[in-house]
Amino acid sequence: MRSSFRAVWLGIKASYWFIPSLLTLAAFLLALGMIHLDRSGVSESLLSSGWFERSRPEGARAQLTVIASAMIAVSSTVFAITIAAVAYASGNYGPRLLTNFMNDRGNQISLGVFIATFAYNLTVLRVVRSAEEVVSGAGRPPGSTEAFVPQLSMLVSAGTVAVAVIVLVYFLHHIPASIRIDAVLGDIGRRLVGDIEKRFPKEGGATEPEERISGEPVNATGIGYIQIVDFEELDEIARKERLAIALRVRTGDFIHPHLPVVEVKGEVSGDLRERILDCFSLGESRTPTQDLEFLIDELVEIALRALSPGINDPFTAITSMHWMGAALAKLADRDLIEGPEQEDYDTHRIQPLADDFGHFVRRSFGAVRSSVATNPLAARMCLEVLSGVAAGATSAERRSALLEEARALVAQAETELEGPALREVRARIEELERALA
Repeated sequence: MRSSFRAVWLGIKASYWFIPSLLTLAAFLLALGMIHLDRSGVSESLLSSGWFERSRPEGARAQLTVIASAMIAVSSTVFAITIAAVAYASGNYGPRLLTNFMNDRGNQISLGVFIATFAYNLTVLRVVRSAEEVVSGAGRPPGSTEAFVPQLSMLVSAGTVAVAVIVLVYFLHHIPASIRIDAVLGDIGRRLVGDIEKRFPKEGGATEPEERISGEPVNATGIGYIQIVDFEELDEIARKERLAIALRVRTGDFIHPHLPVVEVKGEVSGDLRERILDCFSLGESRTPTQDLEFLIDELVEIALRALSPGINDPFTAITSMHWMGAALAKLADRDLIEGPEQEDYDTHRIQPLADDFGHFVRRSFGAVRSSVATNPLAARMCLEVLSGVAAGATSAERRSALLEEARALVAQAETELEGPALREVRARIEELERALA
């Protein structure tokens, strides 16, 4: 159950409305607080300083009206520009990257600042009163004709405009910068490398996943992608019931009824099965949380689209392979026995579905092999990247996996290339074999 709540909370934080809503609420509360300070007489010391020019009701209304009108118009324009950028990125880089752009904090904060500025000025506008207007309440007797202009609130209003202008300049730079393919790939690649360092912190090792626990299978009853696995809850169940639980799926896998989710070493009752399955949160799409393959697949998708006949952009594919190579280089010299969020459970009781180095090679370079083999430049660079990864591999087994992938690429290129292009690829694999020998 906690996994479902966590998935909902992560979905809310990643939504496009969460940060704008928070900023708008903060602006509304700020406006109420500033109005209260003005009515309490705090602004009198500011007015008596001599350097501050008092705002009149007509001027205050004009300022607040213009700012509010401008901010809601800018908010509409910002949203339209964002949707256009998202549509462009989705069409050129792949629909799965839509989530990356919708979750972009720069876009969310920009939209939130403009809407919050609108909300602040509109809230302050409603309390401005001229001498001709009858004011009741707010600490004044009915029938009072005293004008009220919240001077401190007006000063903050001018400050919100300055902030909004700065954010607008930032937004106009951020949007074109964020849809550059190098920036997109760099963002995905850095996140992938960071996740690898966090999940597999032990450098200089070559330990592969241990032998799997076997036991009674617990089959899925729901349908969807696994978004979150509550390892802490699974560990509590295993500890109390004296069980050993081995996962047969990883975060990001699609499951359906009758598919084994875990195997349990020990006695399993019907109630216990329900409690175990409640630790898996399902959804309609994958998320990068706990899922290394999610980011790898995004790099693969961009590379495949770049090498498609309709686009034919080998340099984008090469950049994707560079980041895949950086990720594999991190994996090549680390122990691969850790699961996601390993601090939340005892590995003697809970055994995640760990993958060996060969799995990551196949998931990345193996997935793009058939397309890479059709382009001489991409094929040569792919072999060069694999050679660089092999130089830092800490075991003969991992170097063998890289060499096997390189040979598979050359075998595929034999059916796609000919002439000098094919000879260059053959020469490159010979260099790689000599280096690994």
